[in-house]
Amino acid sequence: MLVRQGSHRNEKIDRGLAASLAAIAGALNASAFYAVGFFSANMTGNVSTLSDHLAVGQWLSALFYGGIVVAFVFGAAVSTLIVNEGRRRNVHAIYAYSILTEALLLAILGCADLWLLTEWRVPVLILGLAFLMGLQNAVVTRISDARVRTTHVSGMATDLGIELGIAFDILCGRESLAEARHNLIKLRLHFYTIAAFLIGGVLGVIVYRAVGGYLLILAAVVLMVIALEAIWRARAMLTARTKA
Repeated sequence: MLVRQGSHRNEKIDRGLAASLAAIAGALNASAFYAVGFFSANMTGNVSTLSDHLAVGQWLSALFYGGIVVAFVFGAAVSTLIVNEGRRRNVHAIYAYSILTEALLLAILGCADLWLLTEWRVPVLILGLAFLMGLQNAVVTRISDARVRTTHVSGMATDLGIELGIAFDILCGRESLAEARHNLIKLRLHFYTIAAFLIGGVLGVIVYRAVGGYLLILAAVVLMVIALEAIWRARAMLTARTKA
């Protein structure tokens, strides 16, 4: 999932990436909202709320919502710098190392959520998650050539609607049947992403209610397993090429 890039990826790999990382992102977003009442990856809602607070002169609240947006953008920028440096150095598993970085930082954030004083807990949790969601979304966007998004579903929901409209035209004979398979691949990918995000959100809230901040550490472990498996696979592929 985290080794092949762009045109070297197939439908199955993209669906696996979407299902796994969207479920984790959904769990983190929903549990954070349940815990403290803020979304960490919904930049549309955060920018709209920022506008509201600026309009009525609530400067401190506006600063916080602006900080969420900045943290998300900063996470995407850091991810890009990591990937670019890895590609310059021919690190074949650089996308997996980026997700491994996310996992390690998420584990630290989980510890902070468990042990920080109440007055620091909310800003650290939300700003930290926003940074990590930006990092993850940039990784997924680049490795899939923007076919997959995992930390929010607005774009995927729009794409799903577009493909449903195209499918309707195909069924009515107004579009070429040659487009049918390509259309079906996109429909499945978008549906998998949205469904995974939804199911992950439900499970995330349930688990958070049971174990609190340990959910973040659990999610970090899952991300770590995904990343390490990809790193091992990349090394195995490189070894096979060398022997050949």
